[in-house]
Parts: sequence; C-alpha cells; structure tokens
Amino acid sequence: MNTLQRIALILTIIGAINWGLIGLFQYDLIAAIFGGQDAAFSRFIYGIVGLAGLINLGLLFKPNPEFGREPETRTSK
Repeated sequence: MNTLQRIALILTIIGAINWGLIGLFQYDLIAAIFGGQDAAFSRFIYGIVGLAGLINLGLLFKPNPEFGREPETRTSK
C-alpha cells in the first residue's frame, strides 16, 4: 500500500465516521467544524473524501500478497 492509498484510506475512515454520526445522531461533524454543508470548505472536504473513496476502489481489486498464489479449485472425483 503506497502513501497515496494510506492517505485515501484515512480520509475514507473519517468520512465513514461522519456518516455514522449522521445516521446515529443526525450530527454532521464536517459541517459543524467548517461552517455548514453549503460552506465552500465543507464542500471541498466532502469532495476530497469522495475522491479518497474512489482511490480506495483500487484496493478492492488488488491481489493479496499474503497468499502468494491463486487458490486451488476443488474437483469432484
């Protein structure tokens, strides 16, 4: 995992925590910190978190080096 992916993962976790707060308590932490949902900086933060999520899509399809090889398929005998 390179540095860009790590930063993107951190931003995605921050976004997930914010969505959890919205879902559980109807409290938008990003909007509270940066001046409301319509504030320019809040929208910038939302955009950056969204881009981080797109970057993390690459992690979903990245092969896992821990296994070292493709899994064997079982055949019935």
